[in-house]
Amino acid sequence: MDHWLARDLPRVGQYRGLAPTRLGDLPITDKAQVMAAFHDFNQGRITADQGWAAVHDTGRIGPVSLGVSTGTSGNRTLYCVTARERAQWFGAILAKALPDLRIGRDRVAILLPQSSDLYDTARRSGLLGIRFLDLRQGLDRLTPQLRGFDPTVLVAPPRLLRLMVENGPRLTPRRVFSAAETLDPIDRPIIEAGFGVPLGQIYMASEGLFAVTCAQGSLHLAEDSTFFEFEDAGNGLVTPLISSFARRFQIMARYRMNDLLRLSPEPCPCGSPLQAVSEVVGRMDDMFRFPNGACVTPDVLRNAVLDADRGITDFRIRQIGPAQVELLLPRSCAGATLDAARTALAAALQTGFPGVEVRAGTAHLVPPADRKLRRVEVVR
Repeated sequence: MDHWLARDLPRVGQYRGLAPTRLGDLPITDKAQVMAAFHDFNQGRITADQGWAAVHDTGRIGPVSLGVSTGTSGNRTLYCVTARERAQWFGAILAKALPDLRIGRDRVAILLPQSSDLYDTARRSGLLGIRFLDLRQGLDRLTPQLRGFDPTVLVAPPRLLRLMVENGPRLTPRRVFSAAETLDPIDRPIIEAGFGVPLGQIYMASEGLFAVTCAQGSLHLAEDSTFFEFEDAGNGLVTPLISSFARRFQIMARYRMNDLLRLSPEPCPCGSPLQAVSEVVGRMDDMFRFPNGACVTPDVLRNAVLDADRGITDFRIRQIGPAQVELLLPRSCAGATLDAARTALAAALQTGFPGVEVRAGTAHLVPPADRKLRRVEVVR
C-alpha cells in the first residue's frame, strides 16, 4: 500500500501534490466525480469525450484500451486499462472461475451487451476457445451461434440464463456463471435445474473484478487485488468502498460503489481467507425512500412478495411516486396470490412509511432486451 500511495497516485491529476501516509487520508470518490473529471484519474489524461469516441471506434487510444460498463443506457461508466492490466484480469478470472481449465478443450461463451479488449485478450491467449455474443441481438438470433459453438462454459446475465432454460436452446455446459445483473433467489433454482449444474457468480464492474464463486458455492471478494472498506447501509447491508492496487493507469482509490452487499458472518468451508458475500442485494438506487426519510432496501421488498406465496416466480416492484408503490405479478398469479402479495408488501412498507399506497395488478412480464433487469426499481 505504501508503494501504491507514493508511486501510483501522484501520477494522476486528482492526487498530484498530496502526500498521503495511509489510505484513510484520501477522500472518498464516486462514479459522478470520476466521470466529471475522467482525465484527472488516469495517467494518460484521457478525457471522457476522448474515451467515448474511442469506445465507438477502435476501443483504443495508443496502447490503452477503453471500455464501458454494461449498465443502463445513460448511466454507463468508462474505464481504461493497459495490456498488463488486461492480462492480470484474464489470469485472475481463470484462476478463480476455472481452476480446472482444460487447455485447448474449453469453449467459453460470454453473452453481454458490450464487448471489450478484455475478451480479446482471453481469445488471443490460446488457452481456450472464447466467443463474445452481443445479447442485444436477442436470444432468437443468438441461438444458432450458441448451438454451433456448443460452449462448455457459459457466462450471461441471470435473466438470459433463465430465458434459455425456459425457451431454449438446450445446451450442456459444465460450468454456468451469472454476471452483469443481480441474481435474485427465484432465478437460481430454475437455472440450476435447467442446466443440471450449480450456478456460479462473477461479480464484476467497470471498476474491476470484485468477486467469484468458489467450489463450495460461496461468493468471495477479490481481496487479493482490491482493498474493501464497508459503509453501513442499514438492515445488515453494506456499501463497499474499493481501492484497486492492481489498477495503476486509472486510479481507483476509496471509490464508492453503488451496490448493496450482505456479508457472510461465517468463514467459508473452502478455507479461503477472502471475505464471503451472502448476497449482492441490489443497488443503492433501488432503495425506496419516503417523505419521512425512511428507506426500505430491495431485499425486504422482494422477500415480502416471495414469502407471500411459493407459487410466485416473477414480479416487479416499482416506486412510482413519493408514497406510491406498484406491484406487478405474472397473469397466472391473479386472485388470492395477488391479494396475499399486495398485503405482505404493504405490511413491509408500512414499517418505513405508514402512509404508503400499494397498487397491485398482473401483466405479461418479459425481461427487457435493452437494459438490465431490475425487479425492484425506483421510477424517476
